[in-house]
Amino acid sequence: MAIKIDKKIVGYKVQTNVVNINESVSNEPTIDFESMHEKVERPEILLGSTYKIKTPQSEHALYITINDMILNQGTEYEERRPYEIFINSKNMEHFQWVLALTRVISAVFRKGGDATFLVEELKAVFDPKGGYFKKGGVFMPSLVAEIGCAIETHMKHIGMIKPEAMSDHQKKFLEEKRREFEAHHGATEGQAFPEKAVLCSKCSTKAMVLMDGCMTCLNCGESKCG
Repeated sequence: MAIKIDKKIVGYKVQTNVVNINESVSNEPTIDFESMHEKVERPEILLGSTYKIKTPQSEHALYITINDMILNQGTEYEERRPYEIFINSKNMEHFQWVLALTRVISAVFRKGGDATFLVEELKAVFDPKGGYFKKGGVFMPSLVAEIGCAIETHMKHIGMIKPEAMSDHQKKFLEEKRREFEAHHGATEGQAFPEKAVLCSKCSTKAMVLMDGCMTCLNCGESKCG
């Protein structure tokens, strides 16, 4: 209802806690769930996973341990998030920069938000002295890149990164291509992919072969013919 004001206004006060009868009032409780941030207190016990890295450039292996916190435990919003990372090895050659790297990565973990960008940043680091091949023909451009791969594996394990799964049709197609290639060139015992395969630029695996005039990767399905 409109009110006509025919006198001079000498003061006013803002009225609060007024409910509009035309608006619906929700009595549902506010959901309060915890997310990772800098002020989250470290519990006495953390869940950890350790990954082993053995490169042909060193006789000693590196052991990467990532400890996780369980947030909102026991609720539908329960999630596992990395809190800290440690890297240990008998090889002291890389001790200084490895220690610095773990402290920076741990700080990013505790900062919260989307920390998956670390994976691509680390995997993009190239060693000027040259990279190396892992078992299975996977090329690693540097030790830092393999540390990034270990973090990626862990993030996939706890659900932070969703793996790109191939369809059954793609798997069947690649299997047929591999059998066809081995029938013409012979199978190589003990190797994941044919000996004549070359490096795939997409998945960094030595699994790309020439089939029907087209380079095709037997690992990820990448094809130069589209």
